[in-house]
Amino acid sequence: RGGRGDRGRGGRRRAGGRRDEEEKWVPVTKLGRLVKEGKIRSLEQIYLHSLPIKEHQIIDTLVGPTLK
Repeated sequence: RGGRGDRGRGGRRRAGGRRDEEEKWVPVTKLGRLVKEGKIRSLEQIYLHSLPIKEHQIIDTLVGPTLK
């Protein structure tokens, strides 16, 4: 009653891989914007101020090359 209709059949499929998503990152949080602009350059700066990391792209940007 009063539901959304589909009843969960089929589901939606995601097209493409993560590469497109990483290249077109649009930060949602203020911390994300600061990282993308280059104003925050290390995880230490984030941890010193106890800022919550809510976007995985922040970690990818700061630590990415060293993890791979």
